[in-house]
Amino acid sequence: MRKNKIFLILIAGAVFFLLTSLVYSQTQLKELYDSAFKKHQRPAVSFQHDKHNQKASLYDCSICHHLYKDGKLIKGAMSLGQRCSDCHKLEKTSNNKVPLMDAYHRLCIGCHKQRKKGPVTCGECHNLKK
Repeated sequence: MRKNKIFLILIAGAVFFLLTSLVYSQTQLKELYDSAFKKHQRPAVSFQHDKHNQKASLYDCSICHHLYKDGKLIKGAMSLGQRCSDCHKLEKTSNNKVPLMDAYHRLCIGCHKQRKKGPVTCGECHNLKK
């Protein structure tokens, strides 16, 4: 009986650890950074994932974490857990994928312009006074 209690406590602890690590992975995001950028022209963008999405009323993860197959957007499919650079490379490739920096800028600035809210210039996002 005692072994069963210990086993249940261990399982409950493991489940708790797994769930909290998944929740904090995006919640604790403090900046948009991708190690594919070897040399930075400006600092990484300060970005609090959950706070931003709540303020912008963004609840569809696939808007930013999109997924394409054969050049076509797969509606509702998500690239969660992947870095942007897993698909977008630094330079334009023969398969016509958008280069990494352009992908970030088109997604963020495009959304800000469309909604007429949020920063759209370099210095507004890439804050040099960190």
